[in-house]
Amino acid sequence: MAAPPIRRQTPDRSGRWLHAIALLLALALLGGCTSVFLQPDRRHYLPDQALPTPAEDVWITAPGDTRLHALYLPATGTPRGALLFLHGNAENLSSHVHAVTWLPAQGYHVLALDYRGYGRSEGHASVDGIHEDAGLALRWLQSHSGALPLFVYGQSLGGTVALNLVARGDADSRSRIAAVIADSAFASYRGIAREKLDSWWLTWPLQAPLSWLVSDAWSPLAVVDRISPIPLLLIHGERDAVVPPQHAAQLFARAGEPKALWPIAGGRHIDAMRRDEVRARLLDYLAETGAAATVRPGPVLER
Repeated sequence: MAAPPIRRQTPDRSGRWLHAIALLLALALLGGCTSVFLQPDRRHYLPDQALPTPAEDVWITAPGDTRLHALYLPATGTPRGALLFLHGNAENLSSHVHAVTWLPAQGYHVLALDYRGYGRSEGHASVDGIHEDAGLALRWLQSHSGALPLFVYGQSLGGTVALNLVARGDADSRSRIAAVIADSAFASYRGIAREKLDSWWLTWPLQAPLSWLVSDAWSPLAVVDRISPIPLLLIHGERDAVVPPQHAAQLFARAGEPKALWPIAGGRHIDAMRRDEVRARLLDYLAETGAAATVRPGPVLER
């Protein structure tokens, strides 16, 4: 009797292809971190929605003669302070600036920046570049704000940039800052990348090794304790599905005093400033920290 033919086990080609595709997609996304964390565009959003306050175009020159665009919103009436606004990772200033257009009427100058590659700013977006751009914008605002208390306020990615900007700043720049406010910020570039990989079934098995491809050189969790003694305010929606609220809890636990954490009941991603009660509470916070700040007077330069 002839022996039965040997049957070779064929690999599950569909499974291999799925994992290969997942790996290639993840590597493409994580390569340089840019496409994961930065989604710049030059579209003019909300063209029919006029700003409720006067705005001036400001151009700041970055290394390589790259011109960065910002909007300066001067305070109406007697100014009480000056605030640098750093927006999130998608869209550009034309949509994000509406989060802070209510502040000039309350006595605060606002400088709202578009990072390189965003909106009307020249150049190409990069993680290192946006941190550098924030520092240039802060120096511009410091040179144009005289003896006013100065605040740094960032949303989402901008909150992460704001934390790094103040924590890593030199003694001169830090001496001018009355408080830093981070709204919906993530605690770590690598940590948030791992969470996003974990949320997709194709990349879930690869979350640990792939997340290590993401540089954490700008992790705010590693430096947030350096912000002290400058006051720190963390704002985070309890129902934020983009950056989970545990990121704020991690940052708060690591930060030094004085610090405050405002969990927003029912709040989602960067929607806190749409609430009148949060705006009123923030104004009280700015007034309190501004009054307590010791600001070294500086020259007010012509724009």
